[in-house]
Amino acid sequence: MTPAAQVSAAIEILAELAERRRPAADAIKDWGLSHRFAGSKDRASISSLVFDALRKRASAAFLMGSDAPRAVVVGALRESRGLSVEEIAALFSGEGHAPAPLTDEERERLAAATLEGAPAHILGDYPEWLAERFAAAFGAAAAEEGRALAARAPIDLRANILKASREDALRRLAHLSPEPTPLSPLGLRIAPPTKGRGPALTAESAYVKGLVEPQDEGSQLAALLCAAEPGEQVLDLCAGGGGKTLALAGQMHNRGQIYAFDDDGRRLTPIYPRLERAGARNVQVRAPRGKADVLADLEARCGLVLIDAPCTGTGTWRRHPDAKWRLAPGALEERIAEQQELLDKAPRFVKAGGRVVYVTCSLLIDENEAQIARFLEGHADFSAVPAEEAAAKAGLPELTQFSSPHGAGFRLTPLTAGTDGFYVCVLKRG
Repeated sequence: MTPAAQVSAAIEILAELAERRRPAADAIKDWGLSHRFAGSKDRASISSLVFDALRKRASAAFLMGSDAPRAVVVGALRESRGLSVEEIAALFSGEGHAPAPLTDEERERLAAATLEGAPAHILGDYPEWLAERFAAAFGAAAAEEGRALAARAPIDLRANILKASREDALRRLAHLSPEPTPLSPLGLRIAPPTKGRGPALTAESAYVKGLVEPQDEGSQLAALLCAAEPGEQVLDLCAGGGGKTLALAGQMHNRGQIYAFDDDGRRLTPIYPRLERAGARNVQVRAPRGKADVLADLEARCGLVLIDAPCTGTGTWRRHPDAKWRLAPGALEERIAEQQELLDKAPRFVKAGGRVVYVTCSLLIDENEAQIARFLEGHADFSAVPAEEAAAKAGLPELTQFSSPHGAGFRLTPLTAGTDGFYVCVLKRG
């Protein structure tokens, strides 16, 4: 396929997404299945165009004076790719499978339109209904935080210390030019590709043999702030695919016990091969069994209960730019209710002197500091561990700089920390 034909395909996929609220990856996959002439490199290029357009959907539409898929792609080629008017016009020649030629108005807007005077949600490329919440969280920096969330994310890996040191992993993956992450002592970072896909990590022997696991540096830091110790009894209450469970197993050097639970057993499915690959032997998976209380024996026994809470995922928009446009107010309300339920459930399993660590990949106060304030009002036997103390306990005193200005806990963002957006709060009983 020619680059112009790839642009046409991207416009077609965006049009389908405008009609149906669904993940962009699913729409791209379906397009590929119905256009089998497109090779893997073509599909990668088309995917890159679609996601670049979604990253800049609001600002591109503002520039072009239209939110039609064609207009968004045209504007994004300028804003995301930095193409000139003539370079864009060459892709819109109308010849063969290329899109129709640029109109005079499109050329004029590409040449002269700016974002001057645009509101913060346009400058930051996030939904207008979240404007007040972003302003509450970030103040005057809301647009800048949004722009950071609209950038491409690096590829972060965590060295699995059950099998290798970070230095070993860096050597094994030297051909991918990884760098040590600046905050996590276990992380490796591979720069994001300017377009197309990144390296096929699952084909790397370091991954196959369990020396590394894909994990954003922010997620690594959240696990490290748990300060899990060898010999502890730990309950991962929302284990899902097991990312943080695996990180905790490494911290504990396979000593003690981690109970990995999720109220949706289907989400636990990926954890089994991951545990085997990582060599994690101190993890017991507790899948739900109908109405049976599969955690009854853990009551008041755990030194650590981790709540990696379901959330809106606003902190992951660098990796899932389509998710911000699919997010609806009703989903926020549902996540808040689920978070409250989990926070109220966790104390049952915490022994005296134990702790709950609450984590989200959201940047909204509603899901973070407000939830902790509500929890503390109803649980007088718990207190929030000060950020300085929690960071020191984890051996990462530099994380104190990320203490939340809105209450207890830590806030990590792409702008301030170079990570995905995360909130972490350590709560201690007694």
